[in-house]
Amino acid sequence: MKTNDQIRTAVLKRYEAVALSDKQGCGCGAQSCCTPQSSAPELSAQLGYSAEEMSNVPEGANIGLGCGNPQAIANLRRGETVVDLGSGGGFDCFLAALQVGEEGHVIGIDMTPTMISRARENLLNTPHKNVEFRLGEIEYLPVADNTADIIISNCVINLSPDKKQVFREAYRVLKPDGRLAVSDVVATRAFPEELKRDLDKHAGCVGGAALVDDLRLMLAAAGFTDIRITLKAGSREFIKNWFPGSGLENYVASAAIEAVKSNK
Repeated sequence: MKTNDQIRTAVLKRYEAVALSDKQGCGCGAQSCCTPQSSAPELSAQLGYSAEEMSNVPEGANIGLGCGNPQAIANLRRGETVVDLGSGGGFDCFLAALQVGEEGHVIGIDMTPTMISRARENLLNTPHKNVEFRLGEIEYLPVADNTADIIISNCVINLSPDKKQVFREAYRVLKPDGRLAVSDVVATRAFPEELKRDLDKHAGCVGGAALVDDLRLMLAAAGFTDIRITLKAGSREFIKNWFPGSGLENYVASAAIEAVKSNK
């Protein structure tokens, strides 16, 4: 069984390579969360991003790492503070900045130094004064208590070996009545043991996916209410291209994960 540190190291190495490369995806030989056979814009369109959204981010921000579109469920409002877990090249942060306006604030968190550098370089090619990128692990967020109106994330929480801690931190950082709006990969049935042990598939957004019922329990244990986990129709079609021939589409799906921090 791999330790949490071994898993984090494998994930870090994978995404360091992505940040330093002109390639899109995580580099495991398939689509979306992995190296795409299609371009990042084509993949993003498949995941629910509009052409207008994609045209409003600087070149290099959209790396093709997602498994959905958290913007579609976030319902962002002007003046809100947004925290993006695993912000990558800044794609979702820049889109969020447009929605919250100059009076809002967007904080991107990523544990990969090279990815943070890439996002900060991308930021220089935007007019945004309300976006910043901070280096840190999503299990130990470099953000003060009761800061965020909403936390978003795109295909990142599945990579964490300690999801309970991720949700505890998300709860801490959110203001009362704050919202969680996450696109992620979830397990629809128990994995075979060999898949659980495969670090390559873990870093490729699959092996670390948690069962839907387990995610509900983790979110509730952290204090969240109004928990909704909605499987994305059609995600089986793009997931089967991540590791062709592996049959992983029989075990995982893309999902929208939503919850609220109670004000009680």
